[in-house]
Amino acid sequence: MIDSASTATADSERGPAPPQAPVLIAVLVASAFVMILNETILSVALRDLTVGLEVSTTTVQWLTSGFLLTMAVVIPTTGFLLERFTPRQIFLASLTLFSVGTLLSGLAPGFAVLLVGRVVQACGTAVMLPLLMTSVMRLVPSDKRGATMGTITIVIAVAPAVGPTIGGAVLASLGWRWMFWIVLPLAVLALAIGAVWMRLDSETRSVPLDVVSVLLSAIGFGGLLYGLSAIGESGGEHPVPAWIPIVVGVVALGAFVARQIRLQRQDRALLDLRPFSSRSFVVALVLAALLFMCLLGAGAILLPLYLQTVLHVSTFVTGLAVLPGGLVLGLLGRPVGRLFDRYGARPLVIPGALAMVVSLLLFAILGPGAPLAAVIAAHVLLMAGLGLMMTPLMTESLSSLPDHLYSHGSAILATLQQVAGAFGTAVFVTVASLGSAATASAPDAAGLRTAFFIAAGIGVLAFITSLFVSRSSGSAESEQEGVAGVGRDPSGAASRS
Repeated sequence: MIDSASTATADSERGPAPPQAPVLIAVLVASAFVMILNETILSVALRDLTVGLEVSTTTVQWLTSGFLLTMAVVIPTTGFLLERFTPRQIFLASLTLFSVGTLLSGLAPGFAVLLVGRVVQACGTAVMLPLLMTSVMRLVPSDKRGATMGTITIVIAVAPAVGPTIGGAVLASLGWRWMFWIVLPLAVLALAIGAVWMRLDSETRSVPLDVVSVLLSAIGFGGLLYGLSAIGESGGEHPVPAWIPIVVGVVALGAFVARQIRLQRQDRALLDLRPFSSRSFVVALVLAALLFMCLLGAGAILLPLYLQTVLHVSTFVTGLAVLPGGLVLGLLGRPVGRLFDRYGARPLVIPGALAMVVSLLLFAILGPGAPLAAVIAAHVLLMAGLGLMMTPLMTESLSSLPDHLYSHGSAILATLQQVAGAFGTAVFVTVASLGSAATASAPDAAGLRTAFFIAAGIGVLAFITSLFVSRSSGSAESEQEGVAGVGRDPSGAASRS
């Protein structure tokens, strides 16, 4: 084992990317797309599953909630895993877990086995996105990372968006088990290709696993996400009061952070928090949190509610109405990445945040008589704004870190997506419910308008934060050295500075 964190100049000492780098990235991207697609493909089948498995709606909801909770628990450990094991080992383990989980789900005789299969799937999925982002940072030259990260944006944005559409088509003609039988050969094929091609030179460290950190992470992130999801799913009406797991989660996270700060002085942290000493990383992280709150809370939850409960359009028309915006978000990935490589993040992020504010205000202004075309146009504007922000923020945040912190930085980003999305959903659904008439069985026009105004306020915060994005990435190397030096002495040994 070699200590990959021994110096702050690992980037410059690393040799040129292997000739098979494009193939490796393509395999990782395709695998991540299949796995993230699976995250939402089952959402349209929950009603059929309640009948087929003879369980209640509350119980069947755990097929999605359990998946997200598992992701929230596993993702924080990926920083440790990517340091301790090689990319090949992580890739093979991830695809194997996902394939086994998919097989279990397809064969499931009842709800319990299906839930176990979904949890096993989530364990594999949780590791893939941090592995993908870390591998890109190590394989792609700094002047081309934006374009490649743009491809990852397509995976993050488009796969969850088309999941319900594909799931609906499969469910209409074949039945819910085929959602897994169609995915399984794709996963096995990616596993076979990766077993042959996924041979990436890397440095690993024999880091001991801190069990206490794992438990604190599981209780903290799991409790927080469970509480927020309970609010988002039922407006606060839940068998367990939502504030209890949230409080437990916050307390556990406080203990987790304190323990990581102590352990990282000896380079033994489960999730190294030194990326937070990078100004560029922190600014990009805050912006990404606000972005995902609006993307998942307003774009994925409030807008469908508005279309179906205020404009009274069908589920099918709702899916078609949000499709153009989803395509715009995906198609902007690589062009925006190339612009980032040439001009940096600031000229893209500021207009993107402004477009997000304007679009959310438009949703708040539009009423029951709004034409569908105007709603689609506002959604396209929202997705375009998010598209201008997402790729630059991911690339800028990780580019400010030294090589040995890429895995921990990507784990922090991926964890943030889960928590910010759950928090945004909880806030907006609660506001929409409280702002609606007491007799309304679902959020009405007044409640949704209030929620969209709150979302626009979050957009304003994002715009203000975007003004702090660095004007140039030219100081990235010096910032990397500063981050690498935190908690280390010049020789690379642990210190208490």
